[in-house]
Amino acid sequence: MLRNINAMIGHSLEASDGNIGCSSDFLFDDRDWVIRYMVADTQKWLPGRKVLIASSALMEPDWDQKCFPVELTKQQIKDSPPLDEHAPVSREYEILFHKYYGYPNYWEMPLFGGSYPGMSLGPSLQEPHWSEDMAADYQHAKENSLRSVLEVIGYGIQAQDSQVGEVKDFIIDDLSWTIRWLVVDTRKFLPGPKALVAPVRVDSIAWAENDVQVNLSVDQIKTCPEFDPTIPITQEYENRLAEHYAQPRN
Repeated sequence: MLRNINAMIGHSLEASDGNIGCSSDFLFDDRDWVIRYMVADTQKWLPGRKVLIASSALMEPDWDQKCFPVELTKQQIKDSPPLDEHAPVSREYEILFHKYYGYPNYWEMPLFGGSYPGMSLGPSLQEPHWSEDMAADYQHAKENSLRSVLEVIGYGIQAQDSQVGEVKDFIIDDLSWTIRWLVVDTRKFLPGPKALVAPVRVDSIAWAENDVQVNLSVDQIKTCPEFDPTIPITQEYENRLAEHYAQPRN
């Protein structure tokens, strides 16, 4: 099911033997747009530490009770490689973290193989062909590419011809932890309040300028099928979005 990431902040976290705190942020890989870790607020239990929970360790949530069961014990989490609460998550730390838990290293896997995140949005968006640029990008996969969801929320959306809004939220698949859509607030620039843009439409993220650059025109975003956050996103609606964005610019 598709869910917005903002609604997941503050959910309680229950290890197999007790509460460990609550969710405070999520870290996604900006190369394949998958949530890799939840950042846990464990200040009452492990003060001074940034505690990561791999998305693969999160069991089916109780959405009504706003609770994430975690497939780990409190001791396992306590004994995991320590990380200062203000320190960035480096690739070196990820290697230690994955070795401790016995997780595979996702950055060693082909970026465009199998079910590439964001490509199952309907027949209009086809999987990209492997190119020299993609191969070069893959060679640099050893570099850390984790980004904070809360950091990117608020970044501007730069279309091909003008700025069009800002990132308001992310829509994720709660089974695969894939980011399916960026929710764009356009109220400062366009009459419509919100629009959805797929990660495959993101050309780059300019971290210094706090901008997300998309290969879409303002008009394409302005005329996209209306997004109502109070209505569940259906496959039919996703197909309509994919078909709309696949149309050439006028």
